[in-house]
Amino acid sequence: MKTISENRLLELFPAFKKSPELSSDIISHAHVVSFPKDKAIYSEGDACANIALVMSGEIRVFKIGEGGREITLYEIESGETCILNASCIFSKKSYPAHATTLSDTELLLMSSGEFSRLLSTYEEMRTFIFDLLSRRLAAVMTLVEEVAFGRMDLRLLEYLEEKSEDGKVNATHQKIANDLGTSREVVSRLLKDFERRGVITLSRNLIQIHSAG
Repeated sequence: MKTISENRLLELFPAFKKSPELSSDIISHAHVVSFPKDKAIYSEGDACANIALVMSGEIRVFKIGEGGREITLYEIESGETCILNASCIFSKKSYPAHATTLSDTELLLMSSGEFSRLLSTYEEMRTFIFDLLSRRLAAVMTLVEEVAFGRMDLRLLEYLEEKSEDGKVNATHQKIANDLGTSREVVSRLLKDFERRGVITLSRNLIQIHSAG
């Protein structure tokens, strides 16, 4: 099995630098696995037999409603792990969402038993997890507030500005709807309205932004 070097581990997870023992322990009990884009890592209800530290790529964690609508809870990038995955291991319950790769992704995988042992043994591992938990909780609270109270047109404009590179956003209407927790029809209608107002120009999977509105 492929393993990770100490230099790369500490480059990706600087929180572990304070404990050479922890770094050595992780390297001894974890192995590298690769997944292609759009690969399901977890489905709702799955058992959490392992936990993964993300080395490269991105993973989207999301919920699916009864009508098939999706909402993105958060995205996991390199140097992070899935806090819901960790929570499942703490509580010995099944995974409560879905997790899918957004790009080719490389993970450092370890068993739930080893992860639990590392948590109980090393303060640095506990600090890493609880810091990430704090950030995720704040992000999800913001998401709840936006879904419950935010105007969708303003949220969509903010989303386009945040995701744009050189005034362009490469995304399908469905992807935007998933991220904002609404339907594709609502997103398409609002984008058409923005286009009529001269705010954007629409083409296939590309949105050109002309103005903040």
